[in-house]
Amino acid sequence: MGWAAPLARIADLALPPRCPGCSAITPADHRFCPGCWTSLRFLGPPWCAACHLPFDFDRGEGARCAACIADPPPHDGIRAAVAYGEVASGVALKLKYSGRLACAATMARAMARLMPEEAALLVPVPLHRWRLWSRGFNQAALIGATLSRAHGVPLAPGLLRRVKATPVLRGLGARARAKAVAGAFALAPGAREMLAGKTVVLVDDVHTSGATADACARLLKRGGAGKVILLCWARVLEGEEGAD
Repeated sequence: MGWAAPLARIADLALPPRCPGCSAITPADHRFCPGCWTSLRFLGPPWCAACHLPFDFDRGEGARCAACIADPPPHDGIRAAVAYGEVASGVALKLKYSGRLACAATMARAMARLMPEEAALLVPVPLHRWRLWSRGFNQAALIGATLSRAHGVPLAPGLLRRVKATPVLRGLGARARAKAVAGAFALAPGAREMLAGKTVVLVDDVHTSGATADACARLLKRGGAGKVILLCWARVLEGEEGAD
């Protein structure tokens, strides 16, 4: 196999690593160029104890945002690698609509630092069968597969199913979003045995309004999950607009 190394070198020269954001040449795969890197806002503590909304300063252990005090969420926190913005959305769109499958690994590498230590099962947010058929893949499942290999946490891509096609939620009010996803998800047979008391990590690419995540979290908890934590690439913060 002595010929393999020269061929690999030729391939590297012909197809050098590119920035996932702008496609500029970079030193290695999944690396952002300086401009795209500095434009990303990486998220983490200090954050709301309930939904993990980032705080500008540490408010103390157990502090919650106003929204969670008024209406506690059904999940146990949303961990997002970066805030939704031009570069973050561009990477997500390249994966979803341009078939740039390597972007799934780029997202997963950034998300890995926020993987809960107690994670016992990874469950990707599912697509309806018609959307899966037209797209050819579920981006959340691709991200989850990379996280599973890196952390050794089992991936259960068929445990949660989308049984009803839902409209695009962007532009809808909170009540309309909740109505659109009502009854849209179901658990696969045998799910209760897999979920019993476990900390489940719900994997997605972009978190917008929370309607989809809330519906999935409620169902997983009714199925026996002890905790449900959403782990995603980007989170839409106040003042930004995304797709749910």
